[in-house]
Amino acid sequence: MAKETFQPPATAVFLKPKPRQDRRPTRQPSPGFVSWFLIVVSSLLLLAANRLAAQSPDAEEELARAMTEEIACYPIELLDFHKQKPLISVKELCLAAIYQERGARPLWVGINGPDQRADIILNRLQNSNQDGLDPTDYEIERLESLWSSRKPADLARLDAQITYSLVKYIHDMSYGEMKFRHSDPALYGEVGNDQFDPLQALEIARAIPDIDVYLDTLAPQHSYYQRLKKALQYYREFEQRSDWPAIPAGPLIRPGKNDERLAAIQYRLSLTEDFETSSAEPENYHERLVTAVQSFQKKNGLQPDGIVGAQTLAMLNRTPAELVGTIRANMARWRWQSHQLGNTYIMVNIASFSLKAVRDNQVVHEMPVIVGKFQHQTPILSDHIKYLDFNPYWNVTPSIARDEDLPALKLNPNHLIDRHVRLFSNWREDAVELDSTTIDWKSISRSQMSNFKLRQDPGPWNALGRVKFVFPNHHSVYLHDTPTQNLFETASRSFSHGCIRVSKPLVLALFCLGEQNNSWTVEIIDKMVSTGERKVVSLRSSIPIHINYQTAWVDNNEIIHFNSDIYDRDARLIKAFETK
Repeated sequence: MAKETFQPPATAVFLKPKPRQDRRPTRQPSPGFVSWFLIVVSSLLLLAANRLAAQSPDAEEELARAMTEEIACYPIELLDFHKQKPLISVKELCLAAIYQERGARPLWVGINGPDQRADIILNRLQNSNQDGLDPTDYEIERLESLWSSRKPADLARLDAQITYSLVKYIHDMSYGEMKFRHSDPALYGEVGNDQFDPLQALEIARAIPDIDVYLDTLAPQHSYYQRLKKALQYYREFEQRSDWPAIPAGPLIRPGKNDERLAAIQYRLSLTEDFETSSAEPENYHERLVTAVQSFQKKNGLQPDGIVGAQTLAMLNRTPAELVGTIRANMARWRWQSHQLGNTYIMVNIASFSLKAVRDNQVVHEMPVIVGKFQHQTPILSDHIKYLDFNPYWNVTPSIARDEDLPALKLNPNHLIDRHVRLFSNWREDAVELDSTTIDWKSISRSQMSNFKLRQDPGPWNALGRVKFVFPNHHSVYLHDTPTQNLFETASRSFSHGCIRVSKPLVLALFCLGEQNNSWTVEIIDKMVSTGERKVVSLRSSIPIHINYQTAWVDNNEIIHFNSDIYDRDARLIKAFETK
Protein backbone atom coordinates (compact mmCIF):
# COMPACT_ATOMS: atom_id res chain seq x y z
CA MET A 1 0.00 0.00 0.00
CA ALA A 2 1.24 3.44 -0.85
CA LYS A 3 2.30 5.48 2.14
CA GLU A 4 0.90 8.96 2.56
CA THR A 5 3.36 11.76 3.21
CA PHE A 6 2.20 14.41 5.63
CA GLN A 7 2.31 17.88 4.09
CA PRO A 8 2.42 20.66 6.70
CA PRO A 9 0.20 23.68 6.03
CA ALA A 10 1.80 26.74 4.56
CA THR A 11 2.89 29.24 7.22
CA ALA A 12 0.59 32.24 7.38
CA VAL A 13 2.26 35.64 7.19
CA PHE A 14 0.71 38.57 9.05
CA LEU A 15 1.78 42.03 7.94
CA LYS A 16 1.70 44.90 10.43
CA PRO A 17 -0.13 47.92 8.91
CA LYS A 18 1.95 51.02 8.31
CA PRO A 19 1.12 54.13 10.38
CA ARG A 20 -0.71 56.91 8.57
CA GLN A 21 1.61 59.69 7.38
CA ASP A 22 -0.97 62.37 6.54
CA ARG A 23 -3.15 64.39 8.92
CA ARG A 24 -6.11 65.20 6.77
CA PRO A 25 -9.26 66.75 8.29
CA THR A 26 -11.83 64.23 9.51
CA ARG A 27 -14.77 63.84 7.14
CA GLN A 28 -18.24 64.42 8.60
CA PRO A 29 -20.80 61.66 7.94
CA SER A 30 -23.60 62.46 5.54
CA PRO A 31 -27.26 62.45 6.68
CA GLY A 32 -27.87 59.33 4.57
CA PHE A 33 -25.05 57.52 6.30
CA VAL A 34 -26.46 58.45 9.72
CA SER A 35 -29.87 56.99 8.82
CA TRP A 36 -28.26 53.80 7.54
CA PHE A 37 -26.12 53.57 10.68
CA LEU A 38 -29.19 53.94 12.95
CA ILE A 39 -31.00 51.18 11.07
CA VAL A 40 -28.04 48.79 11.44
CA VAL A 41 -27.65 49.58 15.14
CA SER A 42 -31.38 49.07 15.73
CA SER A 43 -31.24 45.70 13.97
CA LEU A 44 -28.26 44.60 16.03
CA LEU A 45 -29.98 45.67 19.23
CA LEU A 46 -33.09 43.73 18.20
CA LEU A 47 -31.00 40.60 17.51
CA ALA A 48 -29.27 40.98 20.86
CA ALA A 49 -32.63 41.36 22.60
CA ASN A 50 -33.91 38.21 20.92
CA ARG A 51 -30.76 36.35 21.96
CA LEU A 52 -31.16 37.50 25.56
CA ALA A 53 -34.78 36.46 25.46
CA ALA A 54 -33.78 33.01 24.18
CA GLN A 55 -31.31 32.75 27.06
CA SER A 56 -33.84 33.87 29.61
CA PRO A 57 -34.76 31.69 32.58
CA ASP A 58 -38.00 30.82 30.75
CA ALA A 59 -36.06 29.23 27.87
CA GLU A 60 -33.84 27.30 30.27
CA GLU A 61 -36.88 26.12 32.19
CA GLU A 62 -38.56 25.02 28.98
CA LEU A 63 -35.53 22.92 28.02
CA ALA A 64 -35.36 21.43 31.53
CA ARG A 65 -39.06 20.58 31.33
CA ALA A 66 -38.58 18.95 27.92
CA MET A 67 -35.63 16.96 29.29
CA THR A 68 -37.76 15.72 32.19
CA GLU A 69 -40.49 14.63 29.80
CA GLU A 70 -37.92 12.84 27.62
CA ILE A 71 -36.46 10.93 30.55
CA ALA A 72 -39.97 9.90 31.57
CA CYS A 73 -39.89 7.76 28.42
CA TYR A 74 -37.22 5.65 30.12
CA PRO A 75 -38.73 4.97 33.58
CA ILE A 76 -36.48 3.68 36.33
CA GLU A 77 -38.92 0.80 36.83
CA LEU A 78 -37.37 -0.75 33.73
CA LEU A 79 -34.25 -1.45 35.75
CA ASP A 80 -36.19 -3.74 38.08
CA PHE A 81 -37.47 -5.68 35.10
CA HIS A 82 -34.10 -7.21 34.22
CA LYS A 83 -31.20 -7.23 35.92
CA GLN A 84 -30.08 -8.06 32.49
CA LYS A 85 -26.53 -7.32 31.47
CA PRO A 86 -25.13 -5.48 29.76
CA LEU A 87 -27.39 -2.45 29.96
CA ILE A 88 -25.90 -1.21 26.70
CA SER A 89 -27.92 -3.86 24.82
CA VAL A 90 -31.26 -2.13 25.53
CA LYS A 91 -31.48 1.59 24.80
CA GLU A 92 -34.32 2.26 27.24
CA LEU A 93 -32.55 0.53 30.12
CA CYS A 94 -29.28 2.28 29.37
CA LEU A 95 -30.79 5.77 29.26
CA ALA A 96 -32.90 5.10 32.36
CA ALA A 97 -29.77 4.13 34.30
CA ILE A 98 -27.82 7.18 33.14
CA TYR A 99 -30.34 9.99 33.43
CA GLN A 100 -32.05 8.77 36.57
CA GLU A 101 -28.63 8.75 38.24
CA ARG A 102 -27.47 12.10 36.90
CA GLY A 103 -30.79 13.89 37.08
CA ALA A 104 -32.97 15.10 34.24
CA ARG A 105 -30.58 17.64 32.81
CA PRO A 106 -28.96 17.80 29.37
CA LEU A 107 -25.38 16.64 29.04
CA TRP A 108 -24.45 17.81 25.54
CA VAL A 109 -26.89 20.53 24.49
CA GLY A 110 -28.07 23.94 25.64
CA ILE A 111 -30.81 26.23 24.46
CA ASN A 112 -28.52 27.28 21.61
CA GLY A 113 -27.97 23.71 20.44
CA PRO A 114 -25.20 21.08 20.75
CA ASP A 115 -21.92 22.09 22.38
CA GLN A 116 -18.41 21.58 21.02
CA ARG A 117 -18.05 18.12 22.56
CA ALA A 118 -21.26 17.05 20.84
CA ASP A 119 -19.81 18.19 17.50
CA ILE A 120 -16.75 16.02 18.13
CA ILE A 121 -18.91 13.02 19.04
CA LEU A 122 -21.09 13.39 15.94
CA ASN A 123 -18.04 13.62 13.70
CA ARG A 124 -16.58 10.49 15.30
CA LEU A 125 -19.80 8.53 14.83
CA GLN A 126 -20.20 9.71 11.24
CA ASN A 127 -16.69 8.42 10.49
CA SER A 128 -16.94 5.20 12.49
CA ASN A 129 -16.80 3.29 9.20
CA GLN A 130 -13.05 4.02 9.18
CA ASP A 131 -12.80 1.39 11.92
CA GLY A 132 -15.06 -0.99 10.05
CA LEU A 133 -18.10 -0.09 12.15
CA ASP A 134 -21.53 0.71 10.72
CA PRO A 135 -22.52 4.36 11.39
CA THR A 136 -26.19 3.40 11.21
CA ASP A 137 -25.70 1.41 14.42
CA TYR A 138 -25.37 4.78 16.16
CA GLU A 139 -28.55 6.23 14.60
CA ILE A 140 -26.70 8.87 12.62
CA GLU A 141 -29.77 9.90 10.61
CA ARG A 142 -31.71 10.61 13.80
CA LEU A 143 -28.85 12.66 15.19
CA GLU A 144 -28.48 14.68 11.98
CA SER A 145 -32.23 15.32 11.71
CA LEU A 146 -32.33 16.80 15.22
CA TRP A 147 -29.01 18.65 15.09
CA SER A 148 -30.19 22.02 13.80
CA SER A 149 -33.47 22.18 15.70
CA ARG A 150 -33.75 24.54 18.64
CA LYS A 151 -37.11 23.28 19.86
CA PRO A 152 -36.79 22.18 23.49
CA ALA A 153 -38.37 18.79 22.82
CA ASP A 154 -35.97 18.10 19.92
CA LEU A 155 -32.99 19.22 21.98
CA ALA A 156 -33.99 16.80 24.74
CA ARG A 157 -34.31 13.95 22.26
CA LEU A 158 -30.97 14.90 20.74
CA ASP A 159 -29.20 14.90 24.09
CA ALA A 160 -30.51 11.43 24.94
CA GLN A 161 -29.53 10.10 21.52
CA ILE A 162 -26.01 11.55 21.76
CA THR A 163 -25.62 9.91 25.16
CA TYR A 164 -26.73 6.46 24.02
CA SER A 165 -24.81 6.56 20.73
CA LEU A 166 -21.66 7.61 22.57
CA VAL A 167 -21.70 4.92 25.26
CA LYS A 168 -22.60 2.29 22.65
CA TYR A 169 -19.63 3.42 20.53
CA ILE A 170 -17.34 3.30 23.58
CA HIS A 171 -18.47 -0.26 24.33
CA ASP A 172 -18.20 -1.44 20.72
CA MET A 173 -14.71 -0.04 20.25
CA SER A 174 -13.52 -1.40 23.59
CA TYR A 175 -15.14 -4.86 23.67
CA GLY A 176 -16.74 -5.56 20.29
CA GLU A 177 -20.29 -5.15 19.01
CA MET A 178 -22.96 -6.98 21.00
CA LYS A 179 -24.91 -7.65 17.81
CA PHE A 180 -22.42 -10.41 16.96
CA ARG A 181 -23.27 -12.24 20.18
CA HIS A 182 -26.97 -11.77 19.53
CA SER A 183 -26.61 -13.21 16.03
CA ASP A 184 -24.77 -16.36 17.21
CA PRO A 185 -24.30 -16.73 21.00
CA ALA A 186 -22.44 -20.03 20.62
CA LEU A 187 -19.85 -18.67 18.20
CA TYR A 188 -19.52 -15.13 19.60
CA GLY A 189 -20.12 -15.75 23.29
CA GLU A 190 -16.92 -13.91 24.22
CA VAL A 191 -17.93 -10.71 22.39
CA GLY A 192 -18.87 -7.70 24.48
CA ASN A 193 -18.60 -7.01 28.19
CA ASP A 194 -21.47 -8.04 30.44
CA GLN A 195 -20.10 -5.84 33.21
CA PHE A 196 -19.85 -2.71 31.07
CA ASP A 197 -21.11 0.26 33.09
CA PRO A 198 -22.49 2.93 30.72
CA LEU A 199 -22.70 5.51 33.51
CA GLN A 200 -19.05 5.05 34.42
CA ALA A 201 -18.05 5.18 30.74
CA LEU A 202 -20.00 8.43 30.38
CA GLU A 203 -18.38 9.97 33.46
CA ILE A 204 -14.90 9.18 32.11
CA ALA A 205 -15.75 10.65 28.70
CA ARG A 206 -17.08 13.86 30.27
CA ALA A 207 -14.20 14.22 32.73
CA ILE A 208 -11.40 14.09 30.15
CA PRO A 209 -10.60 17.60 28.78
CA ASP A 210 -10.10 16.47 25.18
CA ILE A 211 -12.80 13.96 24.31
CA ASP A 212 -11.40 13.55 20.80
CA VAL A 213 -8.10 12.24 22.18
CA TYR A 214 -9.99 9.96 24.55
CA LEU A 215 -12.03 8.44 21.71
CA ASP A 216 -8.78 7.79 19.82
CA THR A 217 -7.58 5.54 22.65
CA LEU A 218 -10.57 3.19 22.54
CA ALA A 219 -9.43 1.12 19.56
CA PRO A 220 -6.60 -1.41 19.87
CA GLN A 221 -3.39 0.58 19.55
CA HIS A 222 -1.20 -2.30 18.41
CA SER A 223 0.11 -2.48 14.85
CA TYR A 224 -2.02 -5.50 13.87
CA TYR A 225 -5.19 -3.42 14.16
CA GLN A 226 -3.84 -0.08 12.97
CA ARG A 227 -2.39 -1.61 9.80
CA LEU A 228 -5.70 -3.27 8.98
CA LYS A 229 -7.36 0.11 9.38
CA LYS A 230 -5.10 1.50 6.63
CA ALA A 231 -5.74 -1.58 4.48
CA LEU A 232 -9.49 -1.02 4.84
CA GLN A 233 -9.19 2.43 3.32
CA TYR A 234 -6.93 1.06 0.58
CA TYR A 235 -9.43 -1.57 -0.60
CA ARG A 236 -12.42 0.74 -0.21
CA GLU A 237 -10.88 2.87 -2.94
CA PHE A 238 -11.08 -0.17 -5.25
CA GLU A 239 -14.81 -0.48 -4.52
CA GLN A 240 -15.33 2.73 -6.49
CA ARG A 241 -13.61 1.33 -9.58
CA SER A 242 -15.18 -0.68 -12.38
CA ASP A 243 -11.99 -2.21 -13.82
CA TRP A 244 -11.61 -5.15 -11.40
CA PRO A 245 -11.53 -8.09 -13.84
CA ALA A 246 -13.39 -11.38 -13.39
CA ILE A 247 -11.17 -14.22 -14.58
CA PRO A 248 -13.12 -17.17 -16.06
CA ALA A 249 -12.61 -20.76 -14.94
CA GLY A 250 -10.66 -23.19 -17.07
CA PRO A 251 -7.91 -25.80 -17.04
CA LEU A 252 -4.80 -25.48 -14.88
CA ILE A 253 -2.29 -22.91 -16.10
CA ARG A 254 1.24 -24.21 -15.61
CA PRO A 255 4.49 -22.23 -15.96
CA GLY A 256 5.63 -21.87 -19.56
CA LYS A 257 2.17 -22.45 -21.01
CA ASN A 258 -0.03 -20.08 -22.98
CA ASP A 259 -3.54 -19.10 -21.93
CA GLU A 260 -5.72 -16.19 -22.99
CA ARG A 261 -6.69 -15.59 -19.33
CA LEU A 262 -3.11 -14.62 -18.45
CA ALA A 263 -3.62 -11.04 -19.67
CA ALA A 264 -6.48 -10.59 -17.19
CA ILE A 265 -4.42 -12.24 -14.43
CA GLN A 266 -1.53 -9.84 -15.11
CA TYR A 267 -3.86 -6.85 -14.97
CA ARG A 268 -5.53 -8.08 -11.78
CA LEU A 269 -2.14 -8.48 -10.07
CA SER A 270 -1.03 -5.04 -11.27
CA LEU A 271 -4.00 -3.36 -9.56
CA THR A 272 -2.72 -4.33 -6.12
CA GLU A 273 0.92 -3.74 -7.03
CA ASP A 274 1.74 -7.46 -7.13
CA PHE A 275 2.96 -7.23 -10.71
CA GLU A 276 4.16 -4.59 -13.14
CA THR A 277 2.43 -5.18 -16.46
CA SER A 278 4.21 -5.27 -19.77
CA SER A 279 2.93 -5.62 -23.30
CA ALA A 280 5.31 -8.46 -24.10
CA GLU A 281 3.65 -11.88 -24.49
CA PRO A 282 0.47 -11.13 -22.52
CA GLU A 283 -0.79 -14.69 -23.01
CA ASN A 284 2.45 -16.47 -22.06
CA TYR A 285 3.01 -17.71 -18.51
CA HIS A 286 6.57 -16.43 -18.32
CA GLU A 287 8.95 -16.60 -15.37
CA ARG A 288 8.32 -13.09 -14.07
CA LEU A 289 4.57 -13.70 -13.94
CA VAL A 290 5.11 -17.09 -12.27
CA THR A 291 7.07 -15.35 -9.52
CA ALA A 292 4.24 -12.82 -9.07
CA VAL A 293 1.64 -15.60 -8.87
CA GLN A 294 3.75 -17.49 -6.32
CA SER A 295 3.97 -14.34 -4.21
CA PHE A 296 0.20 -13.89 -4.48
CA GLN A 297 -0.40 -17.50 -3.47
CA LYS A 298 1.85 -17.16 -0.45
CA LYS A 299 0.05 -13.99 0.66
CA ASN A 300 -3.29 -15.76 0.35
CA GLY A 301 -2.46 -18.89 2.33
CA LEU A 302 -2.05 -21.15 -0.71
CA GLN A 303 0.70 -23.56 -1.72
CA PRO A 304 3.11 -21.28 -3.68
CA ASP A 305 3.58 -23.68 -6.59
CA GLY A 306 2.92 -21.12 -9.34
CA ILE A 307 0.13 -23.28 -10.81
CA VAL A 308 -3.06 -21.30 -11.42
CA GLY A 309 -5.86 -23.64 -10.41
CA ALA A 310 -9.32 -23.32 -8.91
CA GLN A 311 -8.13 -22.07 -5.50
CA THR A 312 -5.81 -19.43 -6.94
CA LEU A 313 -8.53 -18.24 -9.35
CA ALA A 314 -11.01 -18.05 -6.47
CA MET A 315 -8.64 -15.78 -4.56
CA LEU A 316 -7.93 -13.65 -7.65
CA ASN A 317 -11.68 -13.26 -8.25
CA ARG A 318 -12.51 -11.99 -4.78
CA THR A 319 -14.08 -8.58 -5.34
CA PRO A 320 -13.03 -5.42 -3.49
CA ALA A 321 -16.32 -5.55 -1.57
CA GLU A 322 -15.53 -9.09 -0.40
CA LEU A 323 -12.02 -8.08 0.64
CA VAL A 324 -13.39 -5.07 2.51
CA GLY A 325 -15.81 -7.37 4.33
CA THR A 326 -12.96 -9.70 5.30
CA ILE A 327 -10.87 -6.81 6.64
CA ARG A 328 -13.82 -5.48 8.65
CA ALA A 329 -14.41 -8.94 10.12
CA ASN A 330 -10.81 -9.18 11.27
CA MET A 331 -10.83 -5.69 12.76
CA ALA A 332 -13.95 -6.70 14.69
CA ARG A 333 -12.12 -9.74 16.08
CA TRP A 334 -9.30 -7.55 17.34
CA ARG A 335 -11.76 -5.24 19.10
CA TRP A 336 -13.30 -8.03 21.19
CA GLN A 337 -9.93 -9.54 22.12
CA SER A 338 -7.50 -8.12 24.66
CA HIS A 339 -6.26 -4.71 23.48
CA GLN A 340 -3.10 -4.95 25.57
CA LEU A 341 -0.77 -7.55 24.05
CA GLY A 342 2.26 -6.73 26.20
CA ASN A 343 5.80 -6.01 25.03
CA THR A 344 6.79 -9.68 25.12
CA TYR A 345 4.23 -12.33 24.13
CA ILE A 346 3.38 -15.31 21.96
CA MET A 347 0.87 -14.84 19.14
CA VAL A 348 -0.85 -17.75 17.38
CA ASN A 349 -2.92 -17.12 14.26
CA ILE A 350 -5.17 -20.13 13.78
CA ALA A 351 -6.13 -19.21 10.21
CA SER A 352 -2.54 -18.87 8.98
CA PHE A 353 -1.21 -21.87 10.99
CA SER A 354 1.55 -19.69 12.38
CA LEU A 355 3.13 -18.68 15.69
CA LYS A 356 5.19 -15.59 16.48
CA ALA A 357 7.33 -15.08 19.58
CA VAL A 358 7.65 -11.35 20.22
CA ARG A 359 10.16 -9.65 22.49
CA ASP A 360 10.08 -5.89 23.04
CA ASN A 361 7.55 -5.66 20.20
CA GLN A 362 9.95 -7.32 17.76
CA VAL A 363 9.31 -10.76 16.24
CA VAL A 364 12.27 -12.95 17.24
CA HIS A 365 10.86 -16.34 16.17
CA GLU A 366 8.21 -17.35 13.67
CA MET A 367 7.19 -20.94 13.06
CA PRO A 368 4.42 -23.06 11.53
CA VAL A 369 1.90 -24.74 13.82
CA ILE A 370 -0.88 -27.33 13.56
CA VAL A 371 -4.34 -26.35 14.82
CA GLY A 372 -7.67 -28.04 15.46
CA LYS A 373 -9.75 -29.80 12.84
CA PHE A 374 -13.03 -28.24 11.75
CA GLN A 375 -14.92 -30.49 14.17
CA HIS A 376 -12.39 -29.73 16.98
CA GLN A 377 -11.77 -26.03 16.45
CA THR A 378 -8.99 -24.28 18.37
CA PRO A 379 -10.57 -21.57 20.55
CA ILE A 380 -9.79 -17.84 20.46
CA LEU A 381 -8.42 -16.61 23.78
CA SER A 382 -5.82 -14.51 25.58
CA ASP A 383 -4.06 -15.99 28.60
CA HIS A 384 -0.64 -16.43 30.24
CA ILE A 385 1.80 -19.36 30.00
CA LYS A 386 2.48 -20.41 33.62
CA TYR A 387 4.78 -23.42 33.27
CA LEU A 388 6.55 -25.79 30.86
CA ASP A 389 6.16 -29.55 31.20
CA PHE A 390 9.18 -31.45 29.81
CA ASN A 391 8.80 -35.13 28.90
CA PRO A 392 5.11 -34.86 29.79
CA TYR A 393 2.56 -37.56 30.33
CA TRP A 394 -0.42 -37.38 28.04
CA ASN A 395 -3.71 -37.89 29.82
CA VAL A 396 -6.00 -38.99 27.01
CA THR A 397 -9.22 -36.99 27.07
CA PRO A 398 -12.44 -38.96 27.69
CA SER A 399 -13.78 -37.96 24.28
CA ILE A 400 -10.72 -39.36 22.47
CA ALA A 401 -10.84 -42.49 24.63
CA ARG A 402 -14.51 -43.03 23.70
CA ASP A 403 -14.31 -42.10 20.04
CA GLU A 404 -10.92 -43.48 19.03
CA ASP A 405 -9.37 -45.83 21.60
CA LEU A 406 -12.47 -47.89 22.44
CA PRO A 407 -13.19 -48.88 18.80
CA ALA A 408 -9.49 -49.71 18.35
CA LEU A 409 -9.43 -51.85 21.52
CA LYS A 410 -12.44 -53.83 20.33
CA LEU A 411 -10.38 -54.79 17.27
CA ASN A 412 -7.01 -55.13 19.01
CA PRO A 413 -6.73 -55.73 22.80
CA ASN A 414 -3.04 -54.74 22.60
CA HIS A 415 -3.87 -51.29 21.22
CA LEU A 416 -2.92 -49.41 24.41
CA ILE A 417 0.21 -51.49 25.01
CA ASP A 418 1.41 -50.80 21.47
CA ARG A 419 1.04 -47.05 22.09
CA HIS A 420 2.68 -47.06 25.54
CA VAL A 421 -0.60 -46.08 27.16
CA ARG A 422 -1.29 -47.18 30.75
CA LEU A 423 -4.81 -47.86 31.99
CA PHE A 424 -6.15 -46.76 35.40
CA SER A 425 -9.44 -47.63 37.08
CA ASN A 426 -10.58 -43.99 37.39
CA TRP A 427 -9.40 -40.36 37.45
CA ARG A 428 -8.91 -40.13 41.23
CA GLU A 429 -5.59 -40.02 43.06
CA ASP A 430 -6.14 -43.53 44.46
CA ALA A 431 -6.78 -45.06 41.03
CA VAL A 432 -5.48 -48.61 40.48
CA GLU A 433 -3.49 -49.49 37.36
CA LEU A 434 -5.15 -52.19 35.26
CA ASP A 435 -3.96 -54.66 32.64
CA SER A 436 -5.71 -53.52 29.48
CA THR A 437 -5.27 -56.92 27.79
CA THR A 438 -7.45 -58.69 30.40
CA ILE A 439 -10.59 -56.58 29.82
CA ASP A 440 -13.40 -57.63 27.51
CA TRP A 441 -13.49 -54.36 25.55
CA LYS A 442 -16.38 -55.54 23.38
CA SER A 443 -18.64 -55.36 26.45
CA ILE A 444 -17.49 -51.85 27.47
CA SER A 445 -19.89 -49.01 26.62
CA ARG A 446 -18.90 -45.49 25.71
CA SER A 447 -20.04 -44.13 29.07
CA GLN A 448 -18.04 -46.81 30.90
CA MET A 449 -14.98 -45.95 28.82
CA SER A 450 -15.15 -42.36 30.09
CA ASN A 451 -14.58 -43.61 33.64
CA PHE A 452 -11.15 -45.07 32.80
CA LYS A 453 -8.06 -42.93 32.82
CA LEU A 454 -5.62 -43.49 29.95
CA ARG A 455 -2.13 -42.06 30.35
CA GLN A 456 0.63 -42.21 27.75
CA ASP A 457 4.19 -42.41 29.07
CA PRO A 458 6.91 -39.93 28.02
CA GLY A 459 9.00 -40.90 25.01
CA PRO A 460 9.31 -40.48 21.24
CA TRP A 461 5.84 -42.03 20.86
CA ASN A 462 4.18 -39.49 23.15
CA ALA A 463 1.53 -37.38 21.38
CA LEU A 464 2.73 -34.28 23.25
CA GLY A 465 6.35 -34.80 22.26
CA ARG A 466 9.13 -33.43 24.45
CA VAL A 467 7.42 -30.40 26.00
CA LYS A 468 4.06 -28.75 26.48
CA PHE A 469 3.37 -25.10 27.31
CA VAL A 470 0.58 -24.72 29.84
CA PHE A 471 -1.76 -21.74 30.26
CA PRO A 472 -4.65 -23.11 32.38
CA ASN A 473 -7.97 -22.34 30.68
CA HIS A 474 -11.49 -23.76 30.62
CA HIS A 475 -10.97 -25.01 27.05
CA SER A 476 -8.15 -27.34 28.26
CA VAL A 477 -5.95 -26.41 25.29
CA TYR A 478 -2.19 -25.83 25.30
CA LEU A 479 0.83 -25.72 23.01
CA HIS A 480 2.97 -28.84 22.63
CA ASP A 481 5.57 -30.68 20.60
CA THR A 482 4.54 -33.54 18.30
CA PRO A 483 6.22 -36.66 16.88
CA THR A 484 4.46 -36.14 13.52
CA GLN A 485 6.81 -33.44 12.22
CA ASN A 486 6.07 -34.38 8.60
CA LEU A 487 2.64 -32.71 8.85
CA PHE A 488 4.28 -29.28 9.01
CA GLU A 489 5.21 -29.63 5.34
CA THR A 490 1.58 -29.29 4.24
CA ALA A 491 0.05 -25.87 3.48
CA SER A 492 -3.24 -26.40 5.35
CA ARG A 493 -2.51 -27.75 8.84
CA SER A 494 -5.74 -28.42 10.77
CA PHE A 495 -5.15 -31.89 12.20
CA SER A 496 -5.40 -31.65 16.00
CA HIS A 497 -8.22 -32.05 18.53
CA GLY A 498 -7.94 -28.35 19.45
CA CYS A 499 -4.50 -28.02 20.99
CA ILE A 500 -1.69 -26.33 19.04
CA ARG A 501 1.28 -28.40 17.86
CA VAL A 502 4.50 -26.43 17.56
CA SER A 503 7.14 -27.13 14.89
CA LYS A 504 10.10 -25.78 16.91
CA PRO A 505 9.17 -26.54 20.52
CA LEU A 506 12.65 -26.34 22.04
CA VAL A 507 13.28 -22.96 20.36
CA LEU A 508 10.03 -21.73 21.89
CA ALA A 509 10.97 -23.27 25.26
CA LEU A 510 14.25 -21.35 25.28
CA PHE A 511 12.34 -18.16 24.42
CA CYS A 512 10.04 -18.65 27.42
CA LEU A 513 12.76 -19.70 29.87
CA GLY A 514 15.19 -17.05 28.64
CA GLU A 515 12.70 -14.40 29.69
CA GLN A 516 13.08 -15.67 33.26
CA ASN A 517 16.79 -16.40 33.49
CA ASN A 518 19.64 -15.81 31.05
CA SER A 519 21.40 -18.96 32.25
CA TRP A 520 19.10 -21.17 30.17
CA THR A 521 20.74 -22.51 26.99
CA VAL A 522 19.86 -24.95 24.22
CA GLU A 523 22.38 -27.42 25.69
CA ILE A 524 20.76 -27.34 29.13
CA ILE A 525 17.31 -27.93 27.65
CA ASP A 526 18.56 -30.76 25.42
CA LYS A 527 20.23 -32.45 28.39
CA MET A 528 17.05 -32.19 30.47
CA VAL A 529 14.94 -33.64 27.66
CA SER A 530 17.40 -36.48 26.96
CA THR A 531 16.91 -37.91 30.47
CA GLY A 532 13.38 -38.95 29.50
CA GLU A 533 12.19 -37.99 32.97
CA ARG A 534 9.31 -35.64 33.50
CA LYS A 535 10.23 -32.18 34.79
CA VAL A 536 7.92 -29.22 35.32
CA VAL A 537 9.51 -25.75 35.16
CA SER A 538 7.37 -22.90 36.50
CA LEU A 539 7.82 -19.42 35.06
CA ARG A 540 8.44 -16.70 37.62
CA SER A 541 6.84 -14.21 35.24
CA SER A 542 4.06 -15.66 33.12
CA ILE A 543 4.19 -14.91 29.40
CA PRO A 544 1.09 -13.56 27.61
CA ILE A 545 -0.25 -15.75 24.84
CA HIS A 546 -2.85 -14.58 22.33
CA ILE A 547 -4.63 -17.13 20.14
CA ASN A 548 -6.58 -15.38 17.41
CA TYR A 549 -8.28 -16.10 14.12
CA GLN A 550 -7.08 -13.62 11.53
CA THR A 551 -7.95 -14.25 7.88
CA ALA A 552 -6.48 -10.85 6.94
CA TRP A 553 -3.36 -9.24 8.35
CA VAL A 554 -0.65 -6.78 7.31
CA ASP A 555 3.05 -7.51 7.75
CA ASN A 556 5.88 -5.16 8.69
CA ASN A 557 6.34 -4.23 5.03
CA GLU A 558 2.69 -3.10 4.84
CA ILE A 559 1.81 -6.04 2.59
CA ILE A 560 -1.66 -7.41 3.27
CA HIS A 561 -2.21 -11.15 3.53
CA PHE A 562 -5.51 -13.00 3.14
CA ASN A 563 -5.55 -16.49 4.62
CA SER A 564 -7.95 -19.33 3.98
CA ASP A 565 -11.02 -19.26 6.21
CA ILE A 566 -10.50 -22.80 7.53
CA TYR A 567 -13.46 -22.68 9.94
CA ASP A 568 -15.85 -20.84 7.57
CA ARG A 569 -16.31 -18.01 10.04
CA ASP A 570 -15.94 -14.92 7.88
CA ALA A 571 -19.24 -15.23 6.00
CA ARG A 572 -21.22 -15.53 9.24
CA LEU A 573 -19.42 -12.60 10.81
CA ILE A 574 -19.86 -10.41 7.73
CA LYS A 575 -23.57 -11.28 7.64
CA ALA A 576 -23.84 -10.31 11.31
CA PHE A 577 -22.72 -6.77 10.38
CA GLU A 578 -26.20 -6.34 8.88
CA THR A 579 -27.91 -7.18 12.19
CA LYS A 580 -29.63 -4.20 13.82
